[in-house]
Amino acid sequence: MSFMPRLFPPAARIAPLAGILSAAALLAGCSDQSSGPVTVSVVGVRDDLAKPLEQLPGPAAKLMLEATAQGLVAFDAGGEILPALAQRWIVQDDGKSYIFRLRRAFWPDGERVMAKEVARLLSARIDSLRRMDRNGPLDAVEAVVPMTGEVVEIRLAAPRPFVLQMLAQPQMAILSSAGGTGPYRSGKWGKALLLKPVDKTEDADEAEVAVPPWQNRILRAERAALAIVRFRAGLADLMLGGRYADLPLLVPSGVDRDAVRVDPVQGLLGLAITGDGALLDDGGVRRAINMSIDRSQLPTMFPLAGWSTSEQLLPGQFELPAPAAPPEWSALTIGERRTQGRAAVDRWRAAHGDPPMLRVALPDGSGSTMLFALVAQGLRAIGLSAERVSVQQDADLRLIDEVAAYDSALWYLGRVGCARGVHCNREAEAMLQSASLATTAEERADRIAQAVALTQAHDGYVPLGAPLRWSLVGRRMTGFMPSPRARHPLNHLFRATN
Repeated sequence: MSFMPRLFPPAARIAPLAGILSAAALLAGCSDQSSGPVTVSVVGVRDDLAKPLEQLPGPAAKLMLEATAQGLVAFDAGGEILPALAQRWIVQDDGKSYIFRLRRAFWPDGERVMAKEVARLLSARIDSLRRMDRNGPLDAVEAVVPMTGEVVEIRLAAPRPFVLQMLAQPQMAILSSAGGTGPYRSGKWGKALLLKPVDKTEDADEAEVAVPPWQNRILRAERAALAIVRFRAGLADLMLGGRYADLPLLVPSGVDRDAVRVDPVQGLLGLAITGDGALLDDGGVRRAINMSIDRSQLPTMFPLAGWSTSEQLLPGQFELPAPAAPPEWSALTIGERRTQGRAAVDRWRAAHGDPPMLRVALPDGSGSTMLFALVAQGLRAIGLSAERVSVQQDADLRLIDEVAAYDSALWYLGRVGCARGVHCNREAEAMLQSASLATTAEERADRIAQAVALTQAHDGYVPLGAPLRWSLVGRRMTGFMPSPRARHPLNHLFRATN
């Protein structure tokens, strides 16, 4: 996919960046872009790199974990599973046993990585994840056991698809109190971090082997505006973590359109209803909110070729026996939708009085400012008012902007389920539980389809489209690939093995 230019905010919005850009350009000549370390900016803050597990699912935290604390397996940029801490694995007992042989690896303090410690850490990660994703691929895990000093087995009560995909997620990082196992070790580099490759056969007592400078990475977590300026001035080879909220900064920055790479991801970009009370407990009001937003304006606001809006929870059929039906109001014009929505709000007002103001939690960024204006306009059209709040505050509507971890209706249902604090349908949750007990694949798929229909009809989630993920890529990065998982391993940036 390519970037389609459009004029976004007035020039005054980016005028403060001009001085930074000019100063940075003076320094660009001092940077050895041909053979030195690869300089990477990722959108985020320093704490994302210092305490990545606590900062998930932010892009900087994800990148730091996959760079320094790999799990048993990992994703490559193409979305395929690769060996990581596990050098190989086998699946036995009709998919109920995953056996991993660990590669020779060491913790940062020099201690050898052993299966017993890996099993303990992995068990804790799985338990934590299952509290939030009760019906996901790891719901059937019975035990994680060390078979020998180098072999770990994950035992399941029943076979599940997408187990390896879940084990490749950043939250499944194998991280001890001493740190992770690579593929990089991190150290200070001024206000940035220097990431140096870990020798897979290294021993703590052996001398450190020199590596070519181009194999090292200099990593910064910073605001998108500064990261764009740094890239535009030639002081960074790569910018990662671009999202919808920062997209309006691109055009006025003057970045070459050929440098913009868009990931073809699937997932959720929409508003979860997270408030409670009489207003949002009314199904007609939730439906009115869903109908009120004029999604036809979104492609103009966020002009990435190939991106489209959505009115449904699922972007595809996945394992369902048939595609999920669209909402019954999808054929109506925006005017007709808002007329019906206003009628629902008027009925509520007649019974309860004036409705409270709705708090809408969005991340920082000019894209969020534009999105809130669109949402507030739709709510006003049906007789509701809104105020924008930060993502740290309590909210009635909260943005979900996440790439799907695996291609299944279960991920989407789990992300907008009761465990996530979203206004949910208890009957749909029960149907999901029964799906996990189904004795045939057909029965399981049918129950999941019923859960999808119930969840979508409940209107606890307001779909907008797929997540937007983009990067700025210098010509030096010959191995960079658009990723269906928005994953860009720092050791896969060149065509040559690094």
